[in-house]
Amino acid sequence: MNRLLEQYKNEIAPALFEELGLENVMQVPKIKKVVLNIGVGEALDNPKALDAAVNDLTIITGQKPVIIAAKKAISNFKLREGRQIGVKVTLRGEKMWAFLDRLINVALPRVRDFRGISADSFDGRGNYTLGLTEQLIFPEIQYDKIDKVRGMEISIVTSASNDDHGRALLSKFGMPFRKGN
Repeated sequence: MNRLLEQYKNEIAPALFEELGLENVMQVPKIKKVVLNIGVGEALDNPKALDAAVNDLTIITGQKPVIIAAKKAISNFKLREGRQIGVKVTLRGEKMWAFLDRLINVALPRVRDFRGISADSFDGRGNYTLGLTEQLIFPEIQYDKIDKVRGMEISIVTSASNDDHGRALLSKFGMPFRKGN
């Protein structure tokens, strides 16, 4: 069993139950899934860029991503409905816990001039989205093997009822929120 999951069951869940003043243990927030996505706008001109993004996400997560097609046509971006413009992967279970462990303890501290992540990126329902500017912060990605530096979004979906509960949950896992927010 993963170290983070073990920590959640033994330490974090009981502490959150007390701290948040919940009436039932089933109300304690938990992490449901983690969704990573890369928008590849250049795929309109260069279809190989999509393959590189798929490869990067596969290396980072250990799971094959799904290619995402445009839902609407946007003429200003020369985008037609149905064109492939991004990749995403949804992690649950053991792979999710392993990824979160690597993200919090290895990848985020490798960001240049890192002062913490914004505590304001919650969506109002306790889910958190983090934007990264480069995939190189993950140790699995080798600088020589990539064609271009790409950013990605990481969404952590929780069962929290509001942002304060979600923030408390992620803080207990050691998510490095910026001080003063």
